[in-house]
Amino acid sequence: MKSRVICVMLLALIAMAAPGYTAAPAPVTVPGRPEDEAAGLLPRYAYELVSAQRVDGRQGIAWEGGEYWVSGSATLSRYDGDWNRIGLNEAPFDGMDGNINHIGDIDVFGGELYAGVEYFSDGAAQDICIAVYDAETLQLKRCHAFDPSSGQTEVSGIAVDPDHGIIWMCSWADGETGRYLYKYALEDGAYLGKVHLQCPPQWLQGVAYHEGFLYLTADDGTADLGESDHLYRCKADPDGTSMTVTLERTFDDVTMQGEIEGLSFDRDGGRLLISYNRGAQVVLGMPLGFYEGYDEEIHEIFAYAMRGR
Repeated sequence: MKSRVICVMLLALIAMAAPGYTAAPAPVTVPGRPEDEAAGLLPRYAYELVSAQRVDGRQGIAWEGGEYWVSGSATLSRYDGDWNRIGLNEAPFDGMDGNINHIGDIDVFGGELYAGVEYFSDGAAQDICIAVYDAETLQLKRCHAFDPSSGQTEVSGIAVDPDHGIIWMCSWADGETGRYLYKYALEDGAYLGKVHLQCPPQWLQGVAYHEGFLYLTADDGTADLGESDHLYRCKADPDGTSMTVTLERTFDDVTMQGEIEGLSFDRDGGRLLISYNRGAQVVLGMPLGFYEGYDEEIHEIFAYAMRGR
């Protein structure tokens, strides 16, 4: 027994002397038990469905200053406060490097529209970047490349967090990449790291920042079985390594169960805005056909009045 212990110690010493060896820091415990603060695990708002508006894009929604922006997979649209379309860009990838073909959820801040773009096919993505457009003209202004070392393999949504100077991105892809939110500097697009989602939802579609929290939509209900999709929430912590996710709302009151996408907040009206699609059967992000009674996919924005609990 003693000789075996000595052998193990010798092997450890040899490994430590090997070229390129770096000692890892000792593990530490991050203090805090979210379950001890019950109020923090409850929804922040009660939501009442007040309207549904048909739009021309299936991916994302953004609000600023009384106007709306909608993203399709390869289009950007701008609407006035009465949902009249006042702008359209049908070539949003012009001027970009790479074989870009897909836009996810979007956000608008300070007169600029932020979009996570990529090449997407059959559930896999590449050439991810942050595209920034003029919110009025919808013309591309600049792009920020993502950092491959992040491990992010898809971008489904993007959110501007002006309080912390961060652009947050989420990933729809299953597995490790979908268990994190990815941080980039609002000032110059530099990669800042990633934050681990504790109790992560599956199939994240959108992310939005509102009053210190990040809200996430997840296409985690199986439409064929009539299961609802959901809204989740976590406290925005730019310096932490993880954020605990809480269920905020179940969408059992939409016209028909389908595919939830992006989200935004109408801060003037105190409303949550959700992008939802119905009519098409979608597998791994790709349409396969239509449900009975449909010959096209319908894209809608559902508005929910928010009341603090």
